[in-house]
Amino acid sequence: MSQKQPLRLTADVLVIGGGPAGAWAAWSAASQGARVILADKGFLGTSGATAPGGTNLLYLPRDPVLREEAVQKRMKGGGYLSEPEWIHRVLDQVYESLELVESWGYPFRRNEEGVPMRDHLQGPEYMKLMRRAVIKAGVRILDQSPALELLTDEHGAGGARGICRLDDRDWEVRADAVVIATGGCAFLSKGLGCNVLTGDGLLMAAELGVELSGMEFSRQYAPSAAFGTNTRGRLLNWATYSTEDGTILHSEGPRPHDFLPRMLSQGPVYAVMDKADTPEKRAILRQSHAIFFLPLDRAGLDPFTQRFPLTLRYEGTVRGTGGIRLTGDDCGTTVAGLYAAGDAATRERVTGGQSGGGAFNASWAISSGTWSGKSAAQYALKLGAKALLRELKPAGGAGIVPAASAGGQTADAAELIRAVQAEVFPLHINYFRSEPVLRESLQRLHGLWPLAEALAPSGAGQRVRAREAAALVASARWIHTAALARRETRGMHTLAEYPQADPAMQRRLLVSGLDVIHASFENKEAVPAASSPAAVPVDRAPLHRASLEIRSGSKSEARADSVQNPGASWKEVTQG
Repeated sequence: MSQKQPLRLTADVLVIGGGPAGAWAAWSAASQGARVILADKGFLGTSGATAPGGTNLLYLPRDPVLREEAVQKRMKGGGYLSEPEWIHRVLDQVYESLELVESWGYPFRRNEEGVPMRDHLQGPEYMKLMRRAVIKAGVRILDQSPALELLTDEHGAGGARGICRLDDRDWEVRADAVVIATGGCAFLSKGLGCNVLTGDGLLMAAELGVELSGMEFSRQYAPSAAFGTNTRGRLLNWATYSTEDGTILHSEGPRPHDFLPRMLSQGPVYAVMDKADTPEKRAILRQSHAIFFLPLDRAGLDPFTQRFPLTLRYEGTVRGTGGIRLTGDDCGTTVAGLYAAGDAATRERVTGGQSGGGAFNASWAISSGTWSGKSAAQYALKLGAKALLRELKPAGGAGIVPAASAGGQTADAAELIRAVQAEVFPLHINYFRSEPVLRESLQRLHGLWPLAEALAPSGAGQRVRAREAAALVASARWIHTAALARRETRGMHTLAEYPQADPAMQRRLLVSGLDVIHASFENKEAVPAASSPAAVPVDRAPLHRASLEIRSGSKSEARADSVQNPGASWKEVTQG
C-alpha cells in the first residue's frame, strides 16, 4: 500500500470504467441529479477497445417492419437466447442517444439528401465528445485510477478502493450505488485497445456473490497482422490468402467463418489485399479505416501488393456475450446497489449466444450505460446521504492480500498470466472445443487459483498486475466450466461431442464462485419460448447442477502452440 495519504471521496454513484458504457452511465446518473465519480484504469476518452478505432451501430428508423426483421435475425443468430423486448429497447435507446450525440457536436456524415448517417462512430472523436459531455454533467473523473476491490456491508455495494497511478496513492470512494463498466476480459492478448480489459469487474462482482451468465459464448478470435495489434479485420475481405510457399488458400467470395482458425492450425497464413485493384478502391479503403493500415505502413509493407503474415488474437468476453448476470430492466444485480453495463454485463438478452465487433455491442454499451446510470442514481438518491454512516469493508481477495490457505507460498503474476494464456489462446483448446481437452485444461486452471491467492504484490504496478492476474485465472475457469456444462452447439459455442443444438438447453447458463465454481441453468421460464428449428437429439448424461472443486497443482507451463505464434518459421515476425 502506498505511504501517501489516501484520497477519500464520497458520491451518490461510483462508475468503474471509462469506455462508452462507463461514460454513458456517468452522464446518465449525473443527469438524474446524482453526485457521480468515474474511476478509469486508463484515461477516459482514449482507453478501451472503442477509442482507437471506429464502430458501427444498430441504428434503425422507427419503422416497425425494419425493426422486427432485425429482431428476428438476431433471435436466430443468437440461438434463440435473446429476448425481443430487450432488442426493441436497445433500438429505441440508441435512436434517442445518437440524436443527443449529434446535438453535442458529433459530425455525422450525411447522405445525398442531407440526412445524417448515424450508423457509424469514429472512436477518437466519439470518446473525446463523451469525455466533454461527462465533465459538463458535473462528473468527477479519476483517470489512471484502476479499482482493485469493492466496498460492501450487509446492505450491498457501497463503493470501491483502488490506486491512482499518477501519484502512487490509494483512493477510496464511498457511494450508495456502484456501476461496473470495466469491459470484458481479453486476457492481455494484445488486441488494439484491449489490454485494459482483464476481467477485473467480473472478479469484483463475483467476490460479492454475483452470478455470471453466458461465459461459454466466448470463442471469438480476431485476425491481425502478426506484427500488429489491430483486430479490425473487415478489410481482409479484400484479400487473397496463401500459405508460406505461396499456395493459394482462398481468393474468391466470402471466406468461411472458421477459415482462418483452420488454416492457422496447419501453418502460417499470409494475406495480400489485391482485390482492391484500382487506386480509387485503395483510397476508399484507406479513408474508411485508416487505423488498419498503420502497422502495415510502419513495417514498410504495401498491403495491396505485398503479402503479410496473419495471426488470431483471442478476444474472450469482449466480443463474446457473457458477463455479470442482470436481474431486471434496470441492469441491476443480485447485490443491492450494484449495477453492470457494457461488456462487463451479459449481453445475452440482446445478442443471445452470438456477438460481434460492433452493431449490437456498441449499441448495448450506450443503452446499458444509460439504463444502469439512471437506475443507480435513483437508488442512491432514495437512500440519501447514508454512505458516510455505513460500516463498509473491502471485499477483495486474490491478488490483494495473500490468503491464509496459501501457507506462505508466493507466486509471480507474470508467470501466472502466461500460464492462463496457455489455456485460453490455443485454438485446439478454446476454439475447436472438445470435452477431454477442455476438462484437462480446466483442471490445470483450477491448480492456478491457489497461486492467485498467494500473490503478495507491493508497489502500484505490481498491485494492479496481481489483481489482473487473479481476474484472468477466475475468468478462464468460468469460461471453461460453462463450456463443459453446455453440452450442445449453439451460437458461437461449439462442443465436438454435441454438434447439434439441444432444445432442452435453450436456457441461459449461470456460473458463480471462486474457490468452488457452480454451474446451473436458469429456469426454463427465464427465457421466452421461441420457434427455434428442431434439433437432432443427442445422447448425453443428465446435466445437474455442477460443483467443480479446485485441485491444487503445479503451475502450468506456457505452450509453444499459442495461437499468437502458430508458425515457428515466422517467430521473428511475431515477436514484440
